[in-house]
Amino acid sequence: MATVTFDPATWPGVDPLWSKTLEVASTAPVEKAGTTRTWHYLDNIDALGSRDYVGTVFCVHGNPTWSYLWRSVLSAATQAEHPWRVIAVDQIDMGFSERTGTVRSLADRVRDLSDFSAAVGLNSTDKPVVTMAHDWGGLISLGWALEHRELINGVMLTNTGVFHDHRENLPSALRLALAPKVHPVATSKTTAFLDVTLGLVQGGLDSDIRATYRAPYKTEERRAAIQNFVGDIPFGPETASHPHMVRIAEGIKELNVPAFFQWGTKDPVFQRKYMMDLMRRMPQAQVHRYENASHLVAEDEDIATPALNWLTQNFVNEKTARQLHTEERARLHQGLTTEYSPMIAELFSRSNDSSLAVIDMGGDGSSAVARLSWADLAAEVNRIAYGLTQLGVKRGDRINLMVPPGSKLTALLYACLKIGAVIVVADTGLGAKGLTRALKGAQPDYIVGIKTALVAAKTLGWPGKRISADKLPAPALKALGAIASVTDFAPTAMFEIEQVDPDADAAVLYTSGSTGPAKGVVYTHRQMAGMRDTIKNTYSLTAGTGLVAGFAPFALLGPALGCTSVTPKMDVTKPKTLSASALASAAHAIQATAIFASPAALVNVVATSSDLNKEQRSALKNIDLLLSAGAPIPMPLLEKVSAILPNASLHTPYGMTEALPVTDVDFQSIREAQQDAETSVPGAGNGVCVGTPVYGAQILVAPLDSRGEATGTPTTEAGITGEIMVSAPHVKDRYDTLWVTEEVSTQNPGWHRTGDIGHFDASGRLWVEGRLAHVMVTSAGVLTPVAAELATEEVEGVKRAAVVSVGPVSVATPVAVIETVEKTKAGQAPFGLTQRIRQHVLSTTGIELSAVLVVDEHPTDVRHNSKIDRPALAQWAEKTLTGKKAKLK
Repeated sequence: MATVTFDPATWPGVDPLWSKTLEVASTAPVEKAGTTRTWHYLDNIDALGSRDYVGTVFCVHGNPTWSYLWRSVLSAATQAEHPWRVIAVDQIDMGFSERTGTVRSLADRVRDLSDFSAAVGLNSTDKPVVTMAHDWGGLISLGWALEHRELINGVMLTNTGVFHDHRENLPSALRLALAPKVHPVATSKTTAFLDVTLGLVQGGLDSDIRATYRAPYKTEERRAAIQNFVGDIPFGPETASHPHMVRIAEGIKELNVPAFFQWGTKDPVFQRKYMMDLMRRMPQAQVHRYENASHLVAEDEDIATPALNWLTQNFVNEKTARQLHTEERARLHQGLTTEYSPMIAELFSRSNDSSLAVIDMGGDGSSAVARLSWADLAAEVNRIAYGLTQLGVKRGDRINLMVPPGSKLTALLYACLKIGAVIVVADTGLGAKGLTRALKGAQPDYIVGIKTALVAAKTLGWPGKRISADKLPAPALKALGAIASVTDFAPTAMFEIEQVDPDADAAVLYTSGSTGPAKGVVYTHRQMAGMRDTIKNTYSLTAGTGLVAGFAPFALLGPALGCTSVTPKMDVTKPKTLSASALASAAHAIQATAIFASPAALVNVVATSSDLNKEQRSALKNIDLLLSAGAPIPMPLLEKVSAILPNASLHTPYGMTEALPVTDVDFQSIREAQQDAETSVPGAGNGVCVGTPVYGAQILVAPLDSRGEATGTPTTEAGITGEIMVSAPHVKDRYDTLWVTEEVSTQNPGWHRTGDIGHFDASGRLWVEGRLAHVMVTSAGVLTPVAAELATEEVEGVKRAAVVSVGPVSVATPVAVIETVEKTKAGQAPFGLTQRIRQHVLSTTGIELSAVLVVDEHPTDVRHNSKIDRPALAQWAEKTLTGKKAKLK
């Protein structure tokens, strides 16, 4: 070590008290008897002083990092309310530990850890011991854990892998590093391997941090272990470490201790497949994926805070947050008397019913109208369910359904529910990149799709065995890598299957991606049934009701409700494609009395209403219920819809993928609420009135503080703005492999924090004011956007508006970004229009806009065509106002 600068005081983020060395007798197979080696390690024991600590976190780095990787964990553990001792080693020949001139294998390194843990006194502690590891340190630390089962109490891992199937290629980065001509040059003779690894940090490392990572590896001799580490990768049965890898990988299946994985999904080395493999081996693990992090996830994200929270929950608190949430949720809902009935119960109770169940008007891409009786639908569901089981699909397997809404998708969905397969649904509206991210996150075992979906699956590398939903010739199936076609499943007698556990996973439904990367929302069978029961009891839907399903989430509920449902001729994933004629023709086909449609769909229905003929207008007069969910609907639009559906009660339920619906309000109640706002009834106004809780739901509001954060005590008091919280039997079970997000969502046990903001009025009605992420902390205080947006849209010439803040927090100013009725040049709005908008918004809401800008069209999510991407608008507005060239993506 004398030849290398060794000065812990110069290492950013490191307390010099942590740096220690220790002479350790080595028993590694590669060493001669009686050999001792000098270890360098970081240990916060002295920094803890006299404070008692909960236990020890034993951190092991991989290649080519060193103990410096864990500095944030050492710092957080030292400062925590419930502190932990953290020991982070430099493996032998790595970091600032001794260079030995040996070539150490996986078995040697596991033994090294055992030697060190004994020497440092870890083997005799009576406190909990939890490992934390990264990269190849994961396999090594787990090997140590298996040899110290009496000592190990928990496992934490970041991007790593414990098993590589030799039938698959190694990740390209490792294949290149192992190439004979490249191996020594890239790993030891130059700093290439080290530099490439450090270069994986998203946004780059600060120069002083980068220099610190490089400090122990200044010479070829000191980089020898980097080369040897790569050379020891167990990529096939012929490699020396392969049997040890297999032993560890199989052994951890019996390592029944709490586990927590934090994973950067942009890692080109330890890709998602390694995470999924670990999850299968340790199903008890809680997992969080960081979609914007890469291999060195500890540098891209704060992994220390979640790690300490997880440690506290598992080793300090009597119960985990998950347990508390589940218990409180049950207590809140104990008064509901609805007994659980599976989603498939109604369908199979009518398996001999010849009356009409489902009609497709060609919305699934086919040109012909399809009609299925209840008996036909039950037989089709049975045929598909049996066929899937014959392909090997079993209970708990995930199946991604890439089929347009219609009778085909309905049959597939109910077949999955029957056999207990978990349905994965992600909108094509997410785009290729968003879909790929979502599906790689969900990791379905199978994908059932139409031909275009299977082409995309093959091209984009979507996970899952492929099954065609279309009739395809054998060569086409082979070309797509499909193992079968659903159309080839043979009819079969009704087969019985054991009822699925109500609390088992039923579906993973992806959010629209309008507020960040789309999140997988997991529902159990009980929660799916709860959604059905809420809609049924809130809207008095009964068996025999004719339902037009023009909104994808509702297109699949008809059979569960006992309703005869029709899918109109439209692309249900693109709501703007629903025309008035298509809606009316669908209603006429089944003499419908109810319609489910999104706000964006209704905009186009109104726009095309002049095309309706006499028969179609008559069919729409029979509608007595309209449900429109996805985004708040302006009063002017509701008035126009009312003219088309003159006898319908117009309802605009408020909800989200995580809880649909939450509240309900009808047209008349909105009018009454607005009248209350005009007469200054406490709490009325400022936002969109979304009504009162639906059947089974409870709502609270967590007040905002001066920083725009929802930190107050949840309340139902009128006039207080805060984050909307909901509890109901049909609220999601959890987010899929997003532990940190779930912790935030359920920080109030029993409740889901929605991320929306709003308030109650004196009549107990909820008003939505926007998203918590869109709150503006301005020089005038904390402002919410919706009231100013609605006021802006009342000005003649304005088609649509979004209000965003521009400038630093606390001194920011609100800016309106509008679409105009008549085409107007993008940029600053005309002076006269700007003045009218500013004056009207100020007089109506008290908000003073600093500017008004025009865009051709707001960026929106594709699922609803109605949720505006305000962060993108804010960035564009700020650039535009400062004279920079700006383009909306």
